[in-house]
Amino acid sequence: MSKVLADIAQYKGILAIHGSESILVHALELDSRKVVSGTMFFAVIGTTVDAHKFIPDVIKLGASVIVCSTLPSDLPSEVTFVLVDDVQQSVGYFASAFYDYPSSKFKLIGVTGTNGKTTTTTMLFNLFSSLGSTCGLVSTVDYRIASKVYTSSHTTPDPIKLNALMAEMVEADCSYCFMEVSSHSIVQGRINGLAFDGAVFTNITHDHLDYHLTFDNYIKAKKLFFDQLPDEAFALVNKDDRNGLVMVQNTKASKYTYALKSAADFNCKIMESDFEGLLLKIDHDEVWFNLVGKFNAYNLLAVYSVAFLLEIERSTILTHLSHQLGVNGRFEVYRSANGIIGVVDYAHTPDALENVLSTINDIRSTNEQLLTVVGCGGNRDKEKRPVMAKVSSNLSDKVILTSDNPRDEVPEVIIEEMMQGVDASAYKKVLKITDRKEAIRAAIMMSKPKDIILIAVKGH
Repeated sequence: MSKVLADIAQYKGILAIHGSESILVHALELDSRKVVSGTMFFAVIGTTVDAHKFIPDVIKLGASVIVCSTLPSDLPSEVTFVLVDDVQQSVGYFASAFYDYPSSKFKLIGVTGTNGKTTTTTMLFNLFSSLGSTCGLVSTVDYRIASKVYTSSHTTPDPIKLNALMAEMVEADCSYCFMEVSSHSIVQGRINGLAFDGAVFTNITHDHLDYHLTFDNYIKAKKLFFDQLPDEAFALVNKDDRNGLVMVQNTKASKYTYALKSAADFNCKIMESDFEGLLLKIDHDEVWFNLVGKFNAYNLLAVYSVAFLLEIERSTILTHLSHQLGVNGRFEVYRSANGIIGVVDYAHTPDALENVLSTINDIRSTNEQLLTVVGCGGNRDKEKRPVMAKVSSNLSDKVILTSDNPRDEVPEVIIEEMMQGVDASAYKKVLKITDRKEAIRAAIMMSKPKDIILIAVKGH
């Protein structure tokens, strides 16, 4: 693919262009090491590295256009420099133009929130696929274009990869794309330039404060997504979350709500709940679903609401939705030959973990043990570590604290920080086993028939 710079330099934040606007651009690149002849390179100022220092290197590699916020002292005549205020925020607009605005060629629905994004987007993908539509999916677990599956690198990929993926969806004649929208991606401008037809807010709880620093900043990051929606889009929010209506205070989009506890545009009621699934009453119809737990009642209602807003007939939605199975690593239930129940869940925030444990406790009788295997990732929000352990020890009969993804930290240190949240009265029920495989093995060895083992955090 090649484009003349003048055709893709439509970003309103361009301050000046030094050089020829008729120069050809063959590729876009954020990584200086991957630049080849004819590349447009973005000199992003990151948290640890300022890519402006790589400008001499990318010129040697053949970059034809360089987008920067500070011009170098030497401006070679064969290279065009595009000056902008904030390079990172500009990438999405250039990428969208380079790939011929792919997101405008199908219905794009974004789902944001602390918990439920993956389940909601995946169920939407599966639902609309079952209705005969060709769909795309951008999620934490994987990226999909119809039956083609790519391994996911980020919840929301960088703007270049994202627009390239959407261009491939256009080639595949996709009618819909369902996409997780992370708070990082909103703040970093990864979704800039995309044409959303709808946005969903699931909930917001304590997470990512290592990046956003305060909960208020985290809320503002999510809200920014809705602030930027166009008039013709819809904004659907969980009214039971106290910040649900905050999200749509300044949106231009049409506002809708869903809820289990309060009056909303879309409501449902849990009639039955066990390890086999949920019986929900939605719009006066009682329907059995294969997903487990109250949190999945919210996810199912969000999916139902989106499909209704996309003008699918309600009975058709409920029929197809009732046949769906769960998502990999999201409350996956396993049963051993001798009757031990295993639950694997991605719960990596205190609220998500509490939801999963509460769901299990609501369903089970009092004749079995609940054992929880849980850890916390390294180089991430440290404040939630003691809270995760506190929730686990308060709602489980036994807890094994273990390693999750320590990154650059010492696993034993993370576990000790988690232990600080355990009440003294609960010490006896907590074990510390750093090796994750051994921790899971220990939980199984400690279990008897009908006991329940929750393996939390890592999910799929």
